[in-house]
Amino acid sequence: MAEAETRTVLQGIRTVSSIDRGGQQIGGREDNLSRRRYQKGQIFKRGKREPKWFGSFREDIVDSNGNIRRVRRTVKLGTLVELPTRKLARRRMDQYLARINAPGYRPGRVATVAEFVSLWREHVLAHRKPSTAKAAESHLKLHLLPHLGSLRLDEVDQETAQRFVSVLARSLSRHSIRNVLGTLGSILHAARSWGYICFTMVVSELAIPCEHQRRAPRFFSAEHARTILAECREEPFRTMFAVAAMTGIRPGELCALQVEDIDFNGKRIFVRNSAWYGRLQTPKTPSSAGVLPMPEPLEARLKGYLASSWRPNELRLLFPNRKGRPYSANNIVQRKLWPILDKLGIPRCGLHAFRHTHSSLLLDIGAPATVAQAQLRHADPRITLGTYSHVIGDSQRKAVERIAAILEPNGVNFEESTQLVQ
Repeated sequence: MAEAETRTVLQGIRTVSSIDRGGQQIGGREDNLSRRRYQKGQIFKRGKREPKWFGSFREDIVDSNGNIRRVRRTVKLGTLVELPTRKLARRRMDQYLARINAPGYRPGRVATVAEFVSLWREHVLAHRKPSTAKAAESHLKLHLLPHLGSLRLDEVDQETAQRFVSVLARSLSRHSIRNVLGTLGSILHAARSWGYICFTMVVSELAIPCEHQRRAPRFFSAEHARTILAECREEPFRTMFAVAAMTGIRPGELCALQVEDIDFNGKRIFVRNSAWYGRLQTPKTPSSAGVLPMPEPLEARLKGYLASSWRPNELRLLFPNRKGRPYSANNIVQRKLWPILDKLGIPRCGLHAFRHTHSSLLLDIGAPATVAQAQLRHADPRITLGTYSHVIGDSQRKAVERIAAILEPNGVNFEESTQLVQ
């Protein structure tokens, strides 16, 4: 018995002695299991006019049948201008091999962008809001699949993404490019979380073209808004325009209001839903859901509308169409708002102009920027101040005139001007 125990101990000592300092087993058939994964790869140059460094290594992947197989990868490391020496090329190669040589490395799944998109559509995009899904489908059809669909997920690296941005810049604005990149980022994020081999795209490190000068958004003056409300006598549009002008609510949120969202006791309007092409969905962002104060003139209008013009419907919508569904904001603009604007000689614009008008009036009467932000339910106050702030009427001119009177008092009542700043 003692001899058997001694033999077991000696075998353990020999096993330990056969392991080197790096944790790799030197002898025996088992040494290849861990040693085979660690590799340095091969580095070589190609090209005569513009020589480039390339690296070659082996990687374990999981094919479509679930079998693990080893493939050979070749990657471009850089030009001789970028990497003048082999040592620098080796450092770049080590970045590619870091993932494979990591202790927790596992074989990854491989697929082309087009192959993975079919899964992403079924399991991710299907659970997004209809408006989000429609925009993503447009991005896929027009841009992502035509330019990137045939590439493997691991080939969509930062350089490929930058080249893709350059292609998009020929026909899209900066805002549209960021939206397309957002869809691509969602696809790559899902692929990584599901175990596919792919790079991490960092949008902040991409060079996106600067935005061209944007046309100033349309908005109504206070006089124009009053004239529009007086001219529109048909319900429910008369009350809809009043709600939009007096609260600054978004068009989709306006069309999705329900009777239960109106609280006459607390004089509040709850924003809980948004309408998109006749369907109810969640508001634009989490911060969009909120409560709006109901001013007394609007309260009187809503009470009169509910008592005389409101039509009961299954969804309990405050402004239902003939089918009992939410109105489409585009239809309201084209069929009801534009005829009124044409009659009054006001340039055509959409329901969103009421939101811009409300924001500008808030700041014009001296409301703090924080109040305007809360009323418009913006997560970032810079959006309120930068996009929705239009000084109306003569308030801006009067302010400039006061400053000019202080700096150039000749011909004006300087004493009165100085009193304004004391």
